[in-house]
Amino acid sequence: MGKNQPLRPMAFYDEPLEPVFDTPPLLEKTPPCPDGFRWRGEDFRVVELLEEWREFRRRGRMAENMRPEHASRAQMRGSWGVGRFHFRVCVQGGRVFELVYDRAPGDADDRKGKWFLYSEWG
Repeated sequence: MGKNQPLRPMAFYDEPLEPVFDTPPLLEKTPPCPDGFRWRGEDFRVVELLEEWREFRRRGRMAENMRPEHASRAQMRGSWGVGRFHFRVCVQGGRVFELVYDRAPGDADDRKGKWFLYSEWG
């Protein structure tokens, strides 16, 4: 693919990954882009952050449990357990992935949220 052609999604995975941080994030629920990650038993080192964005849209039942004036503020900055952080990264070797941290708790025993590899771009 030529340098002037835009990247497009090639594969969707939506699979868990283990993030690697050279320095642990100060705020666990508001993480920066990881320095690398482990996925499917393989280690990947991030060499470039291409794009990042956050979304704090409430989904499902969570979308109905807040007053409209509070919901509009929460959509801008998030609220407890709501929000996704997206990072499109280039790793050593040139592959491009979209990593996502979803800060929704899994259950009462797992309140940290989950990292996953969403897609590969090319």
